[in-house]
Amino acid sequence: MVTRCMKEGLVGGEGFAVDASVIKADANRSRSTAREGAEDLRDPQHATRAVREYLAALDAQGEPVTVPASISPTDPGARWTAVDGPAFYAYSTNYLIDVRAGIIVDVEATPTLRTAEVKATRTMIERVEERFDLKPERLIGDMAYGNAELLGWMVNDKGIAPHVPVWDKTQRDDGTLSSSDFEWDERANEYRCPQGQPLRSEWRTFKHPRTRITKANTIIYHASQAACSKCPMKSRCCPNTPRRKIARSVHESARDVARNIAKTDAYKQSRKDRKKVEVLFAHLKRILRLDRLRLRGPNGAHDEFLLAATAQNLRRMAKWLFSAQPEVTSMAI
Repeated sequence: MVTRCMKEGLVGGEGFAVDASVIKADANRSRSTAREGAEDLRDPQHATRAVREYLAALDAQGEPVTVPASISPTDPGARWTAVDGPAFYAYSTNYLIDVRAGIIVDVEATPTLRTAEVKATRTMIERVEERFDLKPERLIGDMAYGNAELLGWMVNDKGIAPHVPVWDKTQRDDGTLSSSDFEWDERANEYRCPQGQPLRSEWRTFKHPRTRITKANTIIYHASQAACSKCPMKSRCCPNTPRRKIARSVHESARDVARNIAKTDAYKQSRKDRKKVEVLFAHLKRILRLDRLRLRGPNGAHDEFLLAATAQNLRRMAKWLFSAQPEVTSMAI
């Protein structure tokens, strides 16, 4: 389907947009199993296809997995979630679209978790590149896709311009200085505070160099305690600690790229282009009536999402081809 749309000129390949939408699973919200009862699903009497898929996915992890507090015995792959109302079991359908005509170039079913949706973005981009030799120059998304790791992958590994708001929790709202108030010196590998004092990741040379990278993929830069104790701005900088510290992401350069793009006119256009994904989700739920799944398990969710996306692409291509046809004048017989 995507290949045909490419032949008809509906796919430009210059800009992609990504987003996810929550779809209710075919699982009764009043029937659930607590986390402690998850192992009971391995009982042969629960061996439905949806349960087998869920257990196979757990076994394939190869490492301990945090089991949700509430599991549906009917469809344990569905995730307990809430969207503007009472909670329910659901999956997320993830769309990757080309912004020229709003053609869906890939779709992925995931649990309703932000981490799973972000991971699906990488999966879809790599799959589209492998299948159709398409890699966008820019990727458009909301703040959910603005985490440091994904931005680093886009900028450094794929060479894709991230038209995405940066997920940033460093800004302070208590009147003290934020990390953005400090000047970064790339050459010296240090920050400079408003008083001109340096913040460094290490203050002495080690025989064996250390990366200083934490488990959160950050490097901690800290000022001299002696300098901070005498600083006139200490009450506005680090009133509750002996010295100021800044955690800098290892992907901070990619985050800076996204911040700079957000100041451009092209970014404003991308904000408008992103609405094309939202229109498709509205059409999916209101016109195609896919607000609740009929099949169970991750594979069942994937099949339904894929069929629905195919129907939407067929509709869009049919409208495109019809509008491209020359007007036919009626002739008397």
